[in-house]
Amino acid sequence: MHHEDEPSAQPHTPGPRTWDPADGDGHLRFSVLGPVRAWHRGEALPPGSPQQRALLAALLLREGRTATSAELIDAIWGEDPPSQALAAVRTYASRLRKILEPGILVTESGGYAVRVPAEALDLRVARELAAEADKARAGGDRHQARTLVGSSLGLWDGEPLASVPGPYAETQRARLGEWRLQLLETRLELDLELGHHAEAVSELTALTAAHPLRERLRELLMLALYRSGRQAEALAVYADTRRLLADELGVDPRPELSTLQQRILRADTELARPAEQSAPTAPQPARPAQLPATVPDFTGRASFVRELGHRLASADGTVMAVSALAGIGGVGKTTLAVHVAHEAKPHFPDGQLYIDLQGAGARSAEPETVLGAFLRALGTADTAVPDTLDERAALFRSLLDGRRILVLLDNARDAAQIRPLLPGTAGCAALVTSRVRMVDLAGAHLVDLDVMSPDEALQLFTRIVGDERVTAERKAALDVVAACGFLPLAIRIAASRLSARRTWTVSVLAAKLADERRRLDELQAGDLAVKATFELGYGQLEPAQARAFRLLGLADGPDISLTAAAAALGLPEHDTEDLLEALVDTSLLESAAPGRYRFHDLVRLYARACAERDEQPPAEREAALSRLLDFYLATTARVFALERPGDRLVDHLAPTAYGGLAFTDRHEAVDWLYREANSLLACARQSFVGTRLRRAVDLLWAAKDLAESGANSRQYESAALAARDAARAAGDSLAEGRARTTLTSVHLVAGRYDEADDEAVAARALALSANDSTPVHWADNDRGIIAGIRNRHEEAEEHLLHAVGGWQADGNLPGAASALCNLSRVHLLMGRTDSAIDLARQGIEIYDRMGLTVRLANGRYALGMALTEAGRHPEALQQLNEALRMFGQDRQRLWEGTTHFRIAQAHLKAQRAASAAQHAEQAIATGCIGGERMRGNVLTLLGRALDALGQSGRAQACWREALALYEELGAVEADTVRELLSPLAAA
Repeated sequence: MHHEDEPSAQPHTPGPRTWDPADGDGHLRFSVLGPVRAWHRGEALPPGSPQQRALLAALLLREGRTATSAELIDAIWGEDPPSQALAAVRTYASRLRKILEPGILVTESGGYAVRVPAEALDLRVARELAAEADKARAGGDRHQARTLVGSSLGLWDGEPLASVPGPYAETQRARLGEWRLQLLETRLELDLELGHHAEAVSELTALTAAHPLRERLRELLMLALYRSGRQAEALAVYADTRRLLADELGVDPRPELSTLQQRILRADTELARPAEQSAPTAPQPARPAQLPATVPDFTGRASFVRELGHRLASADGTVMAVSALAGIGGVGKTTLAVHVAHEAKPHFPDGQLYIDLQGAGARSAEPETVLGAFLRALGTADTAVPDTLDERAALFRSLLDGRRILVLLDNARDAAQIRPLLPGTAGCAALVTSRVRMVDLAGAHLVDLDVMSPDEALQLFTRIVGDERVTAERKAALDVVAACGFLPLAIRIAASRLSARRTWTVSVLAAKLADERRRLDELQAGDLAVKATFELGYGQLEPAQARAFRLLGLADGPDISLTAAAAALGLPEHDTEDLLEALVDTSLLESAAPGRYRFHDLVRLYARACAERDEQPPAEREAALSRLLDFYLATTARVFALERPGDRLVDHLAPTAYGGLAFTDRHEAVDWLYREANSLLACARQSFVGTRLRRAVDLLWAAKDLAESGANSRQYESAALAARDAARAAGDSLAEGRARTTLTSVHLVAGRYDEADDEAVAARALALSANDSTPVHWADNDRGIIAGIRNRHEEAEEHLLHAVGGWQADGNLPGAASALCNLSRVHLLMGRTDSAIDLARQGIEIYDRMGLTVRLANGRYALGMALTEAGRHPEALQQLNEALRMFGQDRQRLWEGTTHFRIAQAHLKAQRAASAAQHAEQAIATGCIGGERMRGNVLTLLGRALDALGQSGRAQACWREALALYEELGAVEADTVRELLSPLAAA
């Protein structure tokens, strides 16, 4: 029987569904993993009577095997069949035959069978997916296994064989239900192995409530809680399980559960670590004839070694393999290529050729000269080497015919230089390195080599410096490799300098590299220098390319979009794209994604040095940054206007000289805001100077949704603090008032109400002194929210009424609606439930009238809270679920978490404890507006729900954690939690 509190849907999104009744391919489709149904060409067939469906189910579950009439009678009616059971079976079969394709339902040996392809039955597809998942998991591909199991689970549509009568269906329903639970356990195991423990807790909480005696679920819940940093709760789950098993079954937990408890008690470090996929064993190293020696401290690059090794191995006598590695100078292209070539020797027993083509220098090697050297290495006498390039290339290819030789062409200039040097013969291979992407090299396998991972970089640094020095100063060593931008050449130079200076500590080197203006000068040792490597590439740029390189290097963001780059350069978009793609081809710029570009950290420093040295006139540097800021401000203002039609904030922002983007709909606009968030905030931060200060502060204000998103909250807070300090230092009261308004929002999101109130008071005073009315209304609204949270209800009401009046006077109806919704919450706290409902509806009416969706979610949230308090739970849940959908659509993650908390409250008031616990867990995993105080509220509610489910030990753990949070914050809610704990503590 379906328990009313059992989750009806999985919070995890299943993998791609591979069985679809609406395929419309002309075939029949049948489902048993839910109601028994049939489709033909995507159209549902008549289901027939319950007994007819029971007959169809019995035949489908035999998967093509014949069932006798007696077996079918027993399946449908059991031990008490009607007197005309055989005739009834024949009637049902006849009806099925009429609606199915000919040849599907067959009669043989006095019985019946349904013969359909495997892909026509959802159960068989689910089994195949599960089997593929097992293979993927056994092969170490947990991501693919997780996707396949999710796809299998996605085929379930409620209870299997739903409403089908008969003992056979009852038995199969139980069997399929057990299998589904096993699949769920497998998928949850994979979630934990892949590190998704926080997300798994919510689902496991609901599942253990629905299946309290299933120990494997309890075991997974313990592990998920422990990996989420909730050790006390994990141990409490064990205590609850042990008590429940003793009370219900008179047994102890199984050994696996007890062992897990002991490992948690010991804080086993291995237990906290998700499983990692084991890397395949690399092929044995080889010793080719002409290759340079591989470096003894070659480190990392395992995925590239495997990829290139596999590609070279594909030259199996029937095909020629060509791989081209491209990357920034110093990224380790030659080192990797030489290492891979050494390892590929078993595939090329006839030899290996090598040449440095010197493509990055002023005089690169000529193909004729290279071919002459290759021909002589292959045994051709000097007198037999032809004179012309074409003749040499032809002879080279002839000599390689039937042989297996690897050619390593290092440091190539372009594709034209290397085309004559390619073997062109099946079984041979060429490996090319270049700073230029060989996009015009037909048939080449292109590989873009990036910098090292932090672990690889630290490993390389340690190999050169020595374990003892690095182990003693691990953090400083991490700072060094990070300052090197994880670039292998820079790491090697830094490590070599340290190795040569025994009196230096790692911290000394880290301090030297911390100064960005001196960093490139520090990264040189002997004839190795990072700056010299970059200089080679820069020196080959055309003037327009060099200008783009210099000016784009000034921007602080992690990357830059094509449209933003066009603004910074003051050029049309298509011209900008040509320049940027040329820089990508020379590896001085990286293409992070289509239409997005980024610099390596050290290349950016070099570009800025070039801008200071070469940009003329110097004022163009400031002009480029000003154009970029205008672009972000103008575009963000348009996003704000689309999200909040009628909100007059955009009318009060600083004017811009450079236009922004126009959007066709609000979803496109929201996508842009979150895609650009990091670059936008970085631009604001570096613009808190001079004439850019006010525009930068207004950019933060217009982008305030980022403060509430959860994903960008920290970066937004950092920028807001910097804005306030810069405005104060500049003596600009208008900018400071607006900066403090943004900072108020930041503190409210984090639950720092004292700091929020201080900023709101200061913002209001500064705005009044600057005759800037807009921040005054925001401050009144924010102070009303804060006073309400502090239970100063009359004061809150006064502030919010001021905000409503101020925004109405400004013609800002969305602002007034926001204040009305906040006033609704205050009235709710004052016990004026009917008034609270009315105020929330007033706010929603304004939002609806103006076509607002972001704020409409807040209105529905406020109304849902009021309806919950009024005991109108179905209406409350309808409003809250709609708010949840809207917040999710607009990527307001913290508001999503807060709404989950309110939904949990509504479920608990309606005595649906398992649903309340599930939503509370989702609130914890997602995060909430209100910081640690709200986390305490969620934990308190979760404890109540768990206690109602009989999980008192885990409830205690939640309450103890909540109490610790409240006591640290000095919150009055601590008294309530102490009362919850006291009877349990005394027991």
